[in-house]
Amino acid sequence: MARKVIEVAAEKGIMLGTAESITGGMIASALTGVPGASQVLMGGIVSYDPRIKHELLGVTEEVLSSVGAVSELCARQMALGAQSQLGVAIAVSATGLAGPGGGTPETPVGTVYLAIAGKGEPKVVRKAYRGGRQTIRRKTARTALEMIWDEMQNDKTHNR
Repeated sequence: MARKVIEVAAEKGIMLGTAESITGGMIASALTGVPGASQVLMGGIVSYDPRIKHELLGVTEEVLSSVGAVSELCARQMALGAQSQLGVAIAVSATGLAGPGGGTPETPVGTVYLAIAGKGEPKVVRKAYRGGRQTIRRKTARTALEMIWDEMQNDKTHNR
């Protein structure tokens, strides 16, 4: 999937960026594993700590203190922040709980929010993955690549 994303982004001149928490850079790593990624991947921000989410990506203190980092609103603001900070047409974000601890009945381990910021309003998805820590992180990275792919298929998306 990463190869397809890089090839199509290069063909269309679409610049990409990432904002990662749960994946710790796995999305950007998958993309940079493809020759030619430097033509289209501007960069990624790994924002594991809430302070970094706020200071670098513009996630509001209100979101962090009310609904928290593992939320639709946080994922949305992370994607928009990466899009703005990196100056890209498409930015994807991922935040969630990979475990093994930290889950609650309302937000169990495996809960992940991903957002894609392209043209128009960002799209956010919530996933409930099963498996161990690394499995959850890999599934999240794969979904993020699929979201970038889907966004690039939108004819309205173009380079910024």
